[in-house]
Amino acid sequence: MRNPTLPCWLALALASIPALPLAAADGFAWQDTPGKHIDLTHNGRAVARYVYEKIDLSSPERREETYKPFHHVFDWSGQGLLTKGAGGKFTHHRGIYYGFSKTGYTDAAGKAQTVDTWHCKPVKGDQPGTYQSHEAIVEQAADAKSASHTVRIAWRGNDGAAFAHEDRRLAFSFADDGALIVDFSSKLVPVSGKVTVDGDPQHAGFHYRAAGEVADSTAKETYYIRPKTGKDAPGKTINWDAKNDTEATRDLPWKAMSFVTGGKRYTVVYLDRPTNPKPARFSERDYGRFGSYFVSEATAEKPLQVAYRLVISEGERTPEACEALSQAWLKP
Repeated sequence: MRNPTLPCWLALALASIPALPLAAADGFAWQDTPGKHIDLTHNGRAVARYVYEKIDLSSPERREETYKPFHHVFDWSGQGLLTKGAGGKFTHHRGIYYGFSKTGYTDAAGKAQTVDTWHCKPVKGDQPGTYQSHEAIVEQAADAKSASHTVRIAWRGNDGAAFAHEDRRLAFSFADDGALIVDFSSKLVPVSGKVTVDGDPQHAGFHYRAAGEVADSTAKETYYIRPKTGKDAPGKTINWDAKNDTEATRDLPWKAMSFVTGGKRYTVVYLDRPTNPKPARFSERDYGRFGSYFVSEATAEKPLQVAYRLVISEGERTPEACEALSQAWLKP
């Protein structure tokens, strides 16, 4: 129906304009602070942040702050962070992140190289050292129920040249019980030849690192829940090594970490898939870093692809609830 207060031609023109994307108060929305980070909000509340600042070689401190992109998660108030950024105990641990301390490739001169895309340490001389760099936003979407984006990240050797490109996708939604669901997937493609990924359970793979306060003051309140063994005592951890290669440390369908920050308890359930490379060797720390790693390789014909899910919630979860989350995710 025409608007009687507008000229006919204007009313028809306005009617033909497509509807604008949902505003922040109507669901998920992305907001970029150019050159620094992209924030995800839900109904105006901060949910997550992609930190992608370009590497800054002007000082050792600035290089350390900017040598790899990662994702933060906010608490339920939207004011505090449930994840750790640069600095603090083990500065290379940053939010939701992915890398390998032993990454092999052949450089442009045909020489075999092994670099560390986990710690991203500098090297002596005029080379910048290994780092990961944000290159582009491949896709980004948000609506009332979910949001996602895919970011292209270059993996760079000590000379600064890219030897692989990763398309890292994160999707966000809320479960019926209010938990935040974060679906992480990655596709790694070499620039040429083959890339191998390796390391150890503490320094490679896909990991989550809790807020710095956990390391500083609440570590002894952290506990883990595992398949078979169930809920463990606060402060107690189990890690894979060659002498402890058991169903409690290897190829777990899920693992949960419960920690305290900002005066509240949160639980993160980490879900693996059978299609991810195996064996998957798990590690955990009372200060709030946990995850798993594997040994694999990537070629142009067969990129390295992985998929994980994190379910983050206030309060505690039972082993049965964690198992149910795993089963639900594994259904076709």
